[in-house]
Amino acid sequence: MAAARPMELCFAARAGTPAGRAPARLKKRRAGAGATVRCAATAPAPMGEKTEYRDGPLERAFMGLFARKMEKYAAAGGGGKRKQQPAAPETEKEKAVWEWDYASFVDVSRRVMVGRTRAQQQEAVREVLLSMLPPGAPEQFRKLFPPTRWACEFNAALTVPFFHWLVGPSEVIEVEVNGVKQKSGVLIKKCRYLENSGCVGMCVNMCKIPTQDFFTNEFGLPLTMNPNFEDMSCEMIYGQVPPPLEEDPASKQPCYPNLCSMSTPSAPICPKLQ
Repeated sequence: MAAARPMELCFAARAGTPAGRAPARLKKRRAGAGATVRCAATAPAPMGEKTEYRDGPLERAFMGLFARKMEKYAAAGGGGKRKQQPAAPETEKEKAVWEWDYASFVDVSRRVMVGRTRAQQQEAVREVLLSMLPPGAPEQFRKLFPPTRWACEFNAALTVPFFHWLVGPSEVIEVEVNGVKQKSGVLIKKCRYLENSGCVGMCVNMCKIPTQDFFTNEFGLPLTMNPNFEDMSCEMIYGQVPPPLEEDPASKQPCYPNLCSMSTPSAPICPKLQ
């Protein structure tokens, strides 16, 4: 069996755009007339251009595991009851976990939102996260990682490699928590989930709030996530207690009118946040 190739990053650049010196191990291929896809290992595309990821079997397996769990909620209505689906043809087989791609993963996330309130969306993600863990995992996590500086820095370091498939390139940064400087921050350079969904509501309801709540309340390790909707970056701060949603700037963000298929351009705040 051939070894799985590591995930690669690509971004489309218009022909004639100054690119400067090519980074080491840079690969190129044509992406249609007038465009070049540049493949790198650490840098996403600049704002206004779409990053193309080349996922290996391992990354696809993670996508498949999460997507399969989320599929259980994707057909549910606002009341949380799953609608009966027509039986699949006998010839149609369930996709293996490594056969999923990121677009399918995002599509499942989008369908989970349909017919649900903001709170119901967040609860669905919480249940999915819990279902990914063995029984008693949150209690064991609390014992292993009490909210100390070491635990915060250790989890920040783990976030960079383990969530690369989900959010794209990131790096550990120094942050200040309760007046103490520590390397418990993670800077996501351009969030893959936000870039591919183009939806503010999905970012806040399906990622930011559930992840903050899960670490803070289930694991007992405070986490605050600060998405930057100007450049799609995001700062994660382990050890910092998140503010109430009504005080969070993310809760007052308007839609991306040119990116989100569910956007309401006339609304001052994304309707999914209300």
